[in-house]
Amino acid sequence: INRALEVCHVSMEEKYQRDPVPPIPELPSTVRKPLTILSFQTNYVFMKKRVQSNPVVPIQQQWLMSMLTLVPQSLMEGKDRELLTEKLLGEIIRDYEMSMKRCMVRNVLIKPDVKGLEDEEEAPLPLLPLGLDFSRPWHNSFIQAKNQILSNLHILHPTLKTLLDFGCAAFSTFHIVDFSSFRLKGPVDCESLKTDVSLSCSKAEEKILNTWYQKIISLFTQEKALKDVKLDKVDSFYNCVSMLMSNQLKELLRRTVEAFVKLFDPEDRNCLPLFKMELTLDENKMEFYPSFQDLEEAILFIVNRIGQTFQNIQTIRSWLIGGTTTLDAELPNHVIVWATSTLKKSVRDNLEGPKEYFENYVERYGWLVDGTAQARIERFEAEEHSFDEYT
Repeated sequence: INRALEVCHVSMEEKYQRDPVPPIPELPSTVRKPLTILSFQTNYVFMKKRVQSNPVVPIQQQWLMSMLTLVPQSLMEGKDRELLTEKLLGEIIRDYEMSMKRCMVRNVLIKPDVKGLEDEEEAPLPLLPLGLDFSRPWHNSFIQAKNQILSNLHILHPTLKTLLDFGCAAFSTFHIVDFSSFRLKGPVDCESLKTDVSLSCSKAEEKILNTWYQKIISLFTQEKALKDVKLDKVDSFYNCVSMLMSNQLKELLRRTVEAFVKLFDPEDRNCLPLFKMELTLDENKMEFYPSFQDLEEAILFIVNRIGQTFQNIQTIRSWLIGGTTTLDAELPNHVIVWATSTLKKSVRDNLEGPKEYFENYVERYGWLVDGTAQARIERFEAEEHSFDEYT
């Protein structure tokens, strides 16, 4: 130890006896400032990486389990539930570690106010909650809205569900007029067609009143028909019943009209009805009977006659209290307009051939019956001609 102290003493004396070390020359200010800024940048980035590399206290297992309890049970079921749970926990752990590292950087380092560190700005730390609010105000409003819907949306009532089933069973494959046999009847005259359609509509209405309507009457004469319906909601409930019945009848009328219009589909003439038309001579005038206008009116009559069906059916409330209010079962106006325009066009297109034949026939032979031939004969007889001209 003494020997080491002597060597140290000698070394110190030799050091002080040497020439003094010249001072480090100062750099110009134009160079010193950029180097200082660069030094600050480098030091801050280096220190930030060192701080971020420090280990982070791992998140507690009980915290993770508490978070999983907040996930709805329905989302925790299924064959991929383990994989989904693993992904969820991994995302939570990553967010936790990133937040802890960001907190350490902000608490340990102060970012210098120099250029070049703008991108190193850390997002502000989340504020500590003053009080956790686990209330669910949306749940109360949801329950309130649900109850309001159930009290006003009567279509969800069991009685109306039964009424809907009655309509589906009665009308799903039913047409007021059976058009499938029109072509099989062969050529028909317009008056017979109108009579047959009117008779079919009357029979269909009678059938519906004796089956579908009677089932509904029987349903609403039971005590359970108005179960859970409040007194102040009875009127709106019966209005809903009337609306549902009206919609079912309107749908039946619409489908029947569409089936009739489909018979005149220009792309499928296999179902096109055949009409009797005669070429007549009346008072020296040739014409078709019925006329083209009469034929068109007879075809449009079918649409109008279908639309007149079910127009005098009482509402259920009216039947129960002895009123006279009837269901709104009018065929929608847009259906009538569409059917009328489509049928008129089809009639014109299908009568082009007979019309052309008629005009050609009149042009060639009309003079024989319109008095032209008789006038020529009388004029010829009044004139004097040679024997050869007479023969």
